[in-house]
Amino acid sequence: MQKNKRTGLPESLGMRHDTHFVDFISKKGAAPLVRLITLDRIEPNPRQARSELGNIEELVSSIKARGVLEPILVRPRADKYEIIAGERRFVASKNAGLKEIPCIEMAVNDSEAMEISLIENLQRKDLDIFEEADGLKALMEIYDYSHIQISDKIGKARSTVTEIINISKIPAGPLRKLCQVHQIDKNRSLLIEISKLKTDEEMRKLIESIGERHLKREDTRDLSKLLKGKESEARKPKHYIFNYSPKEDRTYSLKIEFKKESVSRSEVIRVLEELLAKLKQHS
Repeated sequence: MQKNKRTGLPESLGMRHDTHFVDFISKKGAAPLVRLITLDRIEPNPRQARSELGNIEELVSSIKARGVLEPILVRPRADKYEIIAGERRFVASKNAGLKEIPCIEMAVNDSEAMEISLIENLQRKDLDIFEEADGLKALMEIYDYSHIQISDKIGKARSTVTEIINISKIPAGPLRKLCQVHQIDKNRSLLIEISKLKTDEEMRKLIESIGERHLKREDTRDLSKLLKGKESEARKPKHYIFNYSPKEDRTYSLKIEFKKESVSRSEVIRVLEELLAKLKQHS
């Protein structure tokens, strides 16, 4: 009885290659060497663009059910292979219990390997916006890519590329963490306004104001101008406005306008409690 060995690519399924891989390989003038390589001979890429691999449980389940549908890219390093692109598939294959994984072996130098790795990551959908911004900035600074060239490589509009690169101006560390705390790390339009400020302190003030006051982009733009000392260009808000729109329930939103410019959190809570009490009295 033949043992059922799961090694990666099912016989009934073909391999898929992203466009930039095909372009790069065709420029080299030789057909790529596709082979199954044991996982213990493969090492991670130390120049990985991702800060985290994220949740790979779905990928593990997919590999268990259907195998690895897209080969990873590797290059020879002494008696082993280094991953150029595909670290999530590599780790997921390990977790799925595979012994081998389909690979495309490429003979590239350090610079070419890093360039391919960056573009491969940027073409995927699961990078957070800061990882994407840092990756685009690296392509521009290290490889002298123009915004138009990056647009062609990753399939996004040039204006979108420019906006995302600007977000990389928000320093890594506490400020980006603060964006996550206030749940604005996925809001590109608000992050763009934050990135326009010159100092970390101005950025911190704007991030906290967005989080505490639930500001929309127009209000954020005006507050940003005030922080930069451009009062004449800003619609200086006369009244403090509290906005609330629950993510889990799209059937309503709440807006409370105060008759003064500055309101504390405790004042907002007091008004909401008074409103709730009145509503209960009339129920």
